[in-house]
Amino acid sequence: MSRNRAWLLVDDDDAFLQVLQRSLSRQGIESRLARSHQQAREALAAGDVHRCVLDLNLAGESGLQLLPELLEISPELEILVLTGFGSIATSVEAMRRGAVNYLCKPVTVKQLLAAFEPLDAPPDLRDEPPSVEEMEWEHIQRILNDNDGNVSATARALNMHRRTLQRKLQKHSRWRS
Repeated sequence: MSRNRAWLLVDDDDAFLQVLQRSLSRQGIESRLARSHQQAREALAAGDVHRCVLDLNLAGESGLQLLPELLEISPELEILVLTGFGSIATSVEAMRRGAVNYLCKPVTVKQLLAAFEPLDAPPDLRDEPPSVEEMEWEHIQRILNDNDGNVSATARALNMHRRTLQRKLQKHSRWRS
């Protein structure tokens, strides 16, 4: 794809959007900004966008729900999903819905550019099975995703007190940072 076509950056974090836009500009990449589902659809409909960096959580809206809508507007669009709370469940769902890649924040422009490049070699496979903590985290993420990010509903589904679930989510977010 041509480097002179724009990227669509979709995130509800203004500071992150501005920093990413400046960094891409230094690489000669023009970008358009969107802070909501509606703004993203409008920016894409305006045309000349070939890549999209889409945040998984947009102020109460799921980027996973927006992903197929964007591909319906522009089937050739390459979408990379970014998240602060990565999990296998959400990455599999993002890829199933049409994302070309999935990364956890924070990321560099170099990582973003590499994530859009085709992979020549097969990915490294893990030699060891996932730990109990990793399996628990994946299960929590899957149920949280099934409940559209609703912590109370997820806690009920997991038969867990809501505060316990919130502590686990908070602990994991600090561990990932």
